[in-house]
Amino acid sequence: MRLADARLCVITDPALAPGRDHVAVAAAALAGGADVIQLRDKAGSLRDLLLQARAIRTLCRERGALFIVNDRVDLALAAEADGAHVGQEDLPAPLARRLLGGKAMLGVSTHSVEQARAALEAGADYIGFGPMFATGSKETGYPPRGLEALAAVRAAVGRLPILAIGGITQESAGAVIQAGATAPAVISAVVAAPDIRAAAAAFVATVGAARASAPRET
Repeated sequence: MRLADARLCVITDPALAPGRDHVAVAAAALAGGADVIQLRDKAGSLRDLLLQARAIRTLCRERGALFIVNDRVDLALAAEADGAHVGQEDLPAPLARRLLGGKAMLGVSTHSVEQARAALEAGADYIGFGPMFATGSKETGYPPRGLEALAAVRAAVGRLPILAIGGITQESAGAVIQAGATAPAVISAVVAAPDIRAAAAAFVATVGAARASAPRET
């Protein structure tokens, strides 16, 4: 699938889903219609993460979904993921682009128009933008950006896919799409839900409705 067609990215965090590992979280999210899975784990054993990453890669290919590894370009390459995602404090985007080559996707976390433009120039295939709203899932060091800032980033990067992240709920997902995001990227709103599959399905439905009501480009 193309990232431009994505409806929901779920970032795995087993700490929010007791009793489930990355693979179980990913499987439930995919069953609910998530079409991008991003593995995020800064503390796990690399050997164990590689096994889980390969399992998620297989699940994603069976579902026609994309699999991205957060932070670890080496893990993304070893697992033959579809791409890697780096933040502003991680491996510099130009170097990550060089290591990934021309086939794997590169995503870059951004928090301003300037960072978004820099990611585009570095060869990013998509950007993450946020935090959109207040969130407790991931400390970014940046205050909430809001919908106006997202719209400004969309204007700055043209058609480059944008995964909006940070405090997005099912209720706010539609407004995020209307402001210019390609899709929401969520952690706790899906992973911490009692029913991960149902939570993912609700997001996918909301995004679909928002896209259907958005003005068509001419």
